[in-house]
Amino acid sequence: MTWHVRRGSVADAGRLAAFGHRVFSETFATDNDPVQLARYVDAAYTPAVQAEELADAAITSWLACDADDRVLGFAQVRKGPVPSCVTSPSSIELWRLYVDREWHGRGIAAALMTTALDEAVREGAATMWLGVWEHNSRAQAFYGKQGFAPVGTHVFLFGTEEQTDQIWVRAL
Repeated sequence: MTWHVRRGSVADAGRLAAFGHRVFSETFATDNDPVQLARYVDAAYTPAVQAEELADAAITSWLACDADDRVLGFAQVRKGPVPSCVTSPSSIELWRLYVDREWHGRGIAAALMTTALDEAVREGAATMWLGVWEHNSRAQAFYGKQGFAPVGTHVFLFGTEEQTDQIWVRAL
């Protein structure tokens, strides 16, 4: 099956919300409290929230879609505050990168990463940073292969629970 990467728009809000809610839940359900998981996804992945994010000039969203424009994965790059452990004066965040489990291993994550890195360069960033849950070894392995390295940690609010995300950085 063929797929392509395209920029997301506000018109994608409903599909992106449904996709993000489902994939985030599937990714983190086995290792987290279901109540906290529901609190997080029910707040972060609504059509209204996704419409706001897709319209936000500080966030660029990229969707990997099949020939029928079904979302297979997405990446979001965000301009904003940088954790103190990220020392580059010109850094941008890879805020989210998720791929449907059915599509793992088919190059979609790598294509989304390349697109996100290209976006960061267009934005004039010298480095890209991201937060990855300390227990997500699959994602850590992927980010390591993509040239990122850990430089610190920060708190990620998961529902009402504080979790630790590792901060990883890559020069562009």
